[in-house]
Amino acid sequence: MTGATATAQRVLAQLRHDPRSIVMLLFLPSILLALFRYVFDQQPQVFARVGPQMLALFPFILMFLITSVTMVRERISGTLERLLTTPLRRGELIGGYGVAFGLVALAQSAISLVVAQWLLDLGLDRPWEALVFAILGSVVGTALGLLASAFARTEFQAVQFMPLVIIPQILVCGLLVPVDAMPEVLQWLSVVMPLTYATDAFSSLAAGEAASERVTDLVVLIGFAVGSVALASLTLRRRTP
Repeated sequence: MTGATATAQRVLAQLRHDPRSIVMLLFLPSILLALFRYVFDQQPQVFARVGPQMLALFPFILMFLITSVTMVRERISGTLERLLTTPLRRGELIGGYGVAFGLVALAQSAISLVVAQWLLDLGLDRPWEALVFAILGSVVGTALGLLASAFARTEFQAVQFMPLVIIPQILVCGLLVPVDAMPEVLQWLSVVMPLTYATDAFSSLAAGEAASERVTDLVVLIGFAVGSVALASLTLRRRTP
């Protein structure tokens, strides 16, 4: 059994003993999506336009928060310091967390898509592609959470990273205003934000565009996930000073 596999099994075992976290991780994005749907019950065209992007946004935010807080808690409690005194390498440790939360992201995304497509009548033509991008959005949120946790000393500081990391992405990803209609400096900022590519992929799916239109989104999101995990492994600290 590799170190990454053992770490993933440990994290998943911890989650199994925390039913509230499991419920929140698996079902909160679907609940928020349903709430969004009924807020615009009299304006179904708004949900048809923005609803697909919510499939990327809600899991992205939730996985970022859960992952960053969990990693800081592990460091504060001394768990990381104990683990890193063993032959377990930093890359294996981060990889294990990534695998564990990636599996959670898979289940979370599948539930959200089922709720959106068949209960809320979102009407995406290619639900399996939507599932791929929903998972990628969750995984990127997880990877950024792992990276952000290296710079937080407390769980509260980890939560404070949300305004810094998440809110700017929401503002410039094209959710509120099309990217092409923004000032040029914000368009350049949008290019380096992963949420831009996740929301763009869902907008493309909702418009019924060909799969080739989403290849760039797919490659960039994978690159963001891999790059964030790699940086997290390099910046991982044994304990909080």
